[in-house]
Amino acid sequence: MFMPGDLLCYPMHGVGMLERVEEQTILGESARYYVLRFLTGKMTAMVPVSSAEKVGLRPLADAETCRTIISFLRSECMEADIGNWNQRYRDNMDKLKSGDIYIVAGVVKSMLRRELDKGLSTGERKMFLTARQILLSEISAVLEEPEEKYMPLVSGGTV
Repeated sequence: MFMPGDLLCYPMHGVGMLERVEEQTILGESARYYVLRFLTGKMTAMVPVSSAEKVGLRPLADAETCRTIISFLRSECMEADIGNWNQRYRDNMDKLKSGDIYIVAGVVKSMLRRELDKGLSTGERKMFLTARQILLSEISAVLEEPEEKYMPLVSGGTV
């Protein structure tokens, strides 16, 4: 169980601070919820405690993992794109929903490569910006440095 004050990563939304755990009755069903306030934007979310693991709510990665991700983003190796834009979009959406930081980093790197080489469709561009923000928010929170420091890694530059 997570505790108030914990920083957590919620797939497709990024890093949020657990403000409280509260009991809510919705449609006659009483359940406990984690109330998260996201670090980026003004959004909050309520996640049922009973399904938190299923939806991918997790503690932040550790500093070593974040440094490994940074090295991965700096490396040249990258797998080739597969399928048309629609298939790539669905595959990438499934990957992002996993919430796994390594998988999210792979999506960001793959989409950045595609953007620089051929460009992204409008839907893919929106997904790329979301994935990039999720990844940057976690790295920034863990390493306690501003997101701007790592923006070049996910924008085609170097850090």
